[in-house]
Amino acid sequence: MIGKIAGRIDYRSSDHVLIDVRGVGYLVYVSDRTLAALPGPGEAVALYTELIVREDLLQLFGFPTLLEKEWHRLLMTVQGVGARAALAILGALGAEGIARAIAMGDVRSVQAAPGVGPKIAQRVVLELKSKAPAVMAMGGGMVAPAATDDVMEPVALVPRRSEKPAPVANRAAFTADALSALTNLGYTPGDGAQAVAQAAAENPEADTAALIRLALKLLQPRV
Repeated sequence: MIGKIAGRIDYRSSDHVLIDVRGVGYLVYVSDRTLAALPGPGEAVALYTELIVREDLLQLFGFPTLLEKEWHRLLMTVQGVGARAALAILGALGAEGIARAIAMGDVRSVQAAPGVGPKIAQRVVLELKSKAPAVMAMGGGMVAPAATDDVMEPVALVPRRSEKPAPVANRAAFTADALSALTNLGYTPGDGAQAVAQAAAENPEADTAALIRLALKLLQPRV
């Protein structure tokens, strides 16, 4: 598994870049958003990568952060969403945008991605509603890789959070992280804090992902 590539850009195309790593060129597909942020030919670059293996094809997809890579993986779990479609959704919305769209049930925003129809967009929102908080909770420490060396090295993924009850000492950190995630999704600090506090009080063993999921349910408008 190729988890990360660091080298220099040989050329840029409309949907991919060729990265030279000590004389070996790697063709890496990226989203429009990522492509626009990359430097020009000859400049150093580093991307986290996902190797997609098909019967007759091997393709590398690149991401500026591990968070985007995790979102890409999660999007591909939706029926009908392949690697290209997942990349298109990320390119249109970004990691925070897709998180917000799923949390708010905003099918239209997902549908705005090139090649994504209404049925697929609806599946993304519905199928990922319960899974998205776990990825949202990962966002804090997932920064971009350094592009200082012309080397290629695998990067271990962030381990999954334990499902064991949260220690008392960690509850404050879980609450703070959940509140930060809700604020990034567009909720006011007051509404977010109230929802997180209620969720934490009713579920003292909940970790960050669980608190986000429970708070979002409390914040949903009641019909």
